[in-house]
Amino acid sequence: MQYRAPRWLPGGHLQTIWPALFSRQHDGEPPSWTRERWDTPDGDFIDVDFLADAPAGAPLFVLFHGLEGDRTSHSSVAFASAARACGWAMALPNFRGCSGELNRAPRAYHSGDYEEVGWILQRLRERHGAPLVVAGVSLGGNALLRWAEEAGAAAAHTAHAVCSICSPIDLAAAGAAIDRGFNKQVYARRFLRTMIPKALRKLQQHPGLFDGERLKRASTIYEFDNLFTAPLHGFRNTEDYWTRAAAKPHLHRIRIPALVLNARNDPFVPGHSLPHAAEVGAYVTLWQPGHGGHVGFPAGPLPGHLLTMPEQVCDWLSKQR
Repeated sequence: MQYRAPRWLPGGHLQTIWPALFSRQHDGEPPSWTRERWDTPDGDFIDVDFLADAPAGAPLFVLFHGLEGDRTSHSSVAFASAARACGWAMALPNFRGCSGELNRAPRAYHSGDYEEVGWILQRLRERHGAPLVVAGVSLGGNALLRWAEEAGAAAAHTAHAVCSICSPIDLAAAGAAIDRGFNKQVYARRFLRTMIPKALRKLQQHPGLFDGERLKRASTIYEFDNLFTAPLHGFRNTEDYWTRAAAKPHLHRIRIPALVLNARNDPFVPGHSLPHAAEVGAYVTLWQPGHGGHVGFPAGPLPGHLLTMPEQVCDWLSKQR
């Protein structure tokens, strides 16, 4: 990736926080969406947002959002703008509980939710009639890579190529990083501010599902995952979840073109935890620029814009079709 951070915005924290709050997210009019509700095989539902007014017969780009994300996330808007500029159609599936309405089942979503990703992609593939190009941001990117790893050569029937962006592919390293110091006070606290109330509403739906009083006191992602994410999704504890859900150990199993993009100054995906070329298979391309923060990559004069990274990712994906 050809990326150099602007001189007016130094450091991984600023390159993470400023773009999410202040930088321009799109060219032209804001993206508009239409929404479909799909019933899931286990009696629940997900909501899928589609970029409105896509050209007939256009290639379909699918984006999986990050932790607690949705179509209003700065990365979702920026990718929608880039996809529109490419003349692509776009689908943005909302992980369960992220579309503004609590899902029904005694579960939510998690970083290794590859079976859900596979079901969504297969349905979109059947509807579109041609293989897709797919990207995932942060948590969504790890889950997408896990799908590609599990699917192996069969993934090519569904997708031309996949890309993960700023994904915590070493979940244990990322979890440890986000739960300490400044990261804990800013990023972990921000995530828990929405995750804990959502989990407590899930407890009202399904009394006895977990210990609500202990969850109310959770102050780290580790504690939240230990009390909620892991047991609800079939993992023994946080360690088991972070180990089994992490994409990094299985990158050599991928059999379709896969781009793994991580800034080396990402505050909670430590540079030392990122894979080296010798650790991945021939299908995997690593982009590891020195700067960019976590899903930031601002460019241009103050206040900056967010289009450089999505445009480069879409350009890479288009070349794999």
